[in-house]
Amino acid sequence: MLGTMEPKSAAEELPALYRAVLDRVAELERGGDREAARRVRAEATRIYSRSWDDRARRRLEALLRRNTDSAAGRQIHGRGLRRRIVRAT
Repeated sequence: MLGTMEPKSAAEELPALYRAVLDRVAELERGGDREAARRVRAEATRIYSRSWDDRARRRLEALLRRNTDSAAGRQIHGRGLRRRIVRAT
């Protein structure tokens, strides 16, 4: 039966989004920017350890966007991030 897919809730998307932020932290560490990696990890942990709601999802998305190297082709835009993360899981 074909039907419209309901958008995933923040609670369903947060684990993959958090994983994407941690992947970015690892990239920062590999690039030698340990201070930025520490800050991003700490903020992501604060966000992830609280309510799993739309606000948390927006905050993690913004954190990832602020710390993504667009020169490396990793610029993230709005809902495209969620689709990419869902496909990767």
